[in-house]
Amino acid sequence: MAGLGFVSGFFGTKAVATPVDAPRATCGAAAPMTMMRHGVRGRKLNKPADQRKAMLRALTTELIRHGSITTTLARCKEVRKTADHMITLAKDNSLHARRQALAYIYDKELVSALFDGVPERYADRNGGYTRVQRTMPRKGDNAPMGQISLV
Repeated sequence: MAGLGFVSGFFGTKAVATPVDAPRATCGAAAPMTMMRHGVRGRKLNKPADQRKAMLRALTTELIRHGSITTTLARCKEVRKTADHMITLAKDNSLHARRQALAYIYDKELVSALFDGVPERYADRNGGYTRVQRTMPRKGDNAPMGQISLV
C-alpha cells in the first residue's frame, strides 16, 4: 500500500508517493550479535600494561627463588606461562637464552643458579614445569586463590 509523503526541495514542497508497508529484508531469527575473539590471549589483571608486566616479572622471580608462591588464581595462571618459558630458556643453555632470561628475571645470581640447576632437573620433561593448585578463597574479598609451584 502506498502512502503520500511530502518532499521539500530546491523548488518548493511537492507530494510524492512513498511505500508505506515495504517488506524488510531479514535473515532468519533475530539473534544477538556476538563478536569472535580471534587471537586474544592473556589476562589484564586489572592493571595497566607496565604495572602488569612488572608484577608478572616479580612473581616469576619469586617463584624461581622460592619454588612455590601463593597468589590469586588468575595471577598463578599467568605466571605459569612465563615461568615455563624461563625454564625452557635455561634448558636451551645458550648465550642468547641466558640474555633473554637476564632481561626478564630481576636477580642476576638467580639466573645463574637457574641455568646451572635446571638442565639436569628437567631433562626428561618437555614442558609442564609448574603446577597450579586451587586453595581456599581469600578471607577479605573471597577472591579465588591458588598456589603455583615448580614440579
